[in-house]
Amino acid sequence: MPAVTVDNPLTLPRLPEPMAAVHERKVLTVATAPTGFEGEGFPVRRALATIKPKYLDPFIMMDQMGEVDYAPGEPKGTPWHPHRGFETVTYIIDGVFDHTDSHGGGGTITNGDTQWMTAGSGLLHKEAPPEWLVQKGGLFHGIQLWVNLPSKSKMLAPKYQDIGRSNVVLLSSHDGGALVRVIAGDVAGHLGPGATHTPITLIHASITPGARLSIPWRSDFNALAYVLSGRGTAGSDGQPLEMGRLAVYEGFGATQAETITLTAAKTQDTRSPNLEVIILGGKPIGEPVAHYGPFVMNTEAELKQAFEDFQAGRLGTIPAGHH
Repeated sequence: MPAVTVDNPLTLPRLPEPMAAVHERKVLTVATAPTGFEGEGFPVRRALATIKPKYLDPFIMMDQMGEVDYAPGEPKGTPWHPHRGFETVTYIIDGVFDHTDSHGGGGTITNGDTQWMTAGSGLLHKEAPPEWLVQKGGLFHGIQLWVNLPSKSKMLAPKYQDIGRSNVVLLSSHDGGALVRVIAGDVAGHLGPGATHTPITLIHASITPGARLSIPWRSDFNALAYVLSGRGTAGSDGQPLEMGRLAVYEGFGATQAETITLTAAKTQDTRSPNLEVIILGGKPIGEPVAHYGPFVMNTEAELKQAFEDFQAGRLGTIPAGHH
């Protein structure tokens, strides 16, 4: 996993050492992500698919894309498609992806880069490997996260953020046993570069064998941890985790300071030297969700309108030369 790393995490700003008086959240449930295919046929694990929406708000979906080693001619992406009412966050750990949209956003992301697209009132976009990668083949691995927008923000003008890996905030656990990459949100006073309409935190952590990561966590945020690779445990009750499994931490809303914890197993598989985890949480929006296909709205009437606007060409047109 060549996402941003450092030789010695102890050279980085450190998270505070855990205090006994701070509440450590337990794990409510652990679920295994079902597998499937997306876009033109690339394999995904649907990390949030089996979890009740009330535990996920403000998140709608998260797919682990790959990890797959494509032969020449095999790399795949997504064709042109619409979105309205939410944000897509694409984080590439390994490989290369191009983004183009009808609002003028676009760029190429690779190892450790993130594309943050606010669909808002609606646009068309596509994500695909560059042509040279299609011809050459190679490793591809990343995640795509869908973050809901509150009703007041669903019809915002679309926006695109290109978050290069050099902008990601790097932190160390207090003892240097874990490297924490903050893509968005506030972790112990360290702000990630992603600008969010819905308050969330998004982290990629690498935890060395036997090490324990304790992260200060907002009491009004939910908390989820998804294992990209490796083995370990989550929460004060030590719930077992492995690749493709998601831990949902217990309820939020406590008045005291809180932490969430993850511990890497002392021995890891040879293909994954560390426990690699996506950690995310957010402040629930608490509004009705009407979700179908590429649209996330509040009512069925709004969904119908989104489909009508798409069919009428009101969500944008494919830019010239990008068919």
